[in-house]
Amino acid sequence: MPKKNAKAQKTNELDGAEFFAAINLIEKEKGIPKAYMLEKITQALVTAYKRDHEGAGDNVTVEADEEKGTVRMFVKKDVVEEVDNPCTEMSLEMARDKLPQAQLGDVIRIEVRTRDFGRIAAQTARQVIIQGMREAERGMIYDEFSSKEHELLTGVITRIDPRSGGVSLRIGSGNEATEAFLAPGEQVKGEEYVEGMRLRVYVVEVRRSTKGPQVLISRTHPGLVKRLFELEVPEIYDGTVEVKSIAREAGSRTKLAVWSADPDVDAIGACVGPRGQRVNNIVNELKGEKVDIIKWSEDPAQYIAAALSPADVVSVDIHEEGKSCRVVVPDDQLSLAIGKEGQNARLAAKLTGWKIDIKPASAPADEAPEDEDDVILDDGDEIIADEAEGGDAPAADTEE
Repeated sequence: MPKKNAKAQKTNELDGAEFFAAINLIEKEKGIPKAYMLEKITQALVTAYKRDHEGAGDNVTVEADEEKGTVRMFVKKDVVEEVDNPCTEMSLEMARDKLPQAQLGDVIRIEVRTRDFGRIAAQTARQVIIQGMREAERGMIYDEFSSKEHELLTGVITRIDPRSGGVSLRIGSGNEATEAFLAPGEQVKGEEYVEGMRLRVYVVEVRRSTKGPQVLISRTHPGLVKRLFELEVPEIYDGTVEVKSIAREAGSRTKLAVWSADPDVDAIGACVGPRGQRVNNIVNELKGEKVDIIKWSEDPAQYIAAALSPADVVSVDIHEEGKSCRVVVPDDQLSLAIGKEGQNARLAAKLTGWKIDIKPASAPADEAPEDEDDVILDDGDEIIADEAEGGDAPAADTEE
């Protein structure tokens, strides 16, 4: 009969060996640190005890000993003459039942037997393990992807919202994979997406959320073009050629300013590649988006003239105050300098950071910039242009 009771009693015990075996398995399979799980579980066990014993405070502790294979809970109580709070105090008589040499003022540590607390402990441990696994996995995924902010990643399209047009992508693999959302505003107009398609995206930001890490991605960000050039051009990757500035209107045109400190290195030629192979690979990845590569210069006049490529520039008059300039172009180059709907001039202003006033060579030297044939653009302007000359500016991929 005692043997039967002992067996029944054992079924209520929190089996320490099995407990640690489960923790070790989780660490191996999920990569969740054992220390993290132990901390979460012991905190939850203490909270569960306090919930069922009103008045208990910081006097409850849990000790987990992997070497001995034990998980034990203790309650510390002060030995007093008169007990006000049974959860934190005990009488001298009760204390001497536990410890014969106990005296008033002593602190007695009493073990909470797992047979009395086993059901709550087991349920709590199970819930905390599940929750802890979720939190730890989210934390690991966040750490993994937060280190990849401003990087280029490849994802697989898993779903396309038929109403909003938003695209969900699966990025990463195994336990460190997560869902990312490509919002309609971050998509390139005219690009077509289908489920199962692999897509390169630029990671703009990674945020924490209650449902796990939120990876904000883009196909329109200028950083996507920069990372593509780093992949295609070894000289950019190793720092021999430096990308100084990028201005982009996704799906249509990008201007890229490059420079090299090595006089023997042709920065533009390195980006273009043999027979234009490097830049063509990038254009193909961007679904035909035009790319103008120009040489950056410390001289604002030279830089601005190059930025207006493919148009020829007669002169650039710099006004440091207000960071503005007046550019004179040949009459037959005006519409080319402005570009279709002002795009070429607008991108040049964004690229250089200067306000640009463009006028034809035939205009009087003292003519005000607001005259009909002039265009004044800065990096924040939408379009201010009167394309009296008409026509669309032909695309130019490079400026030698």
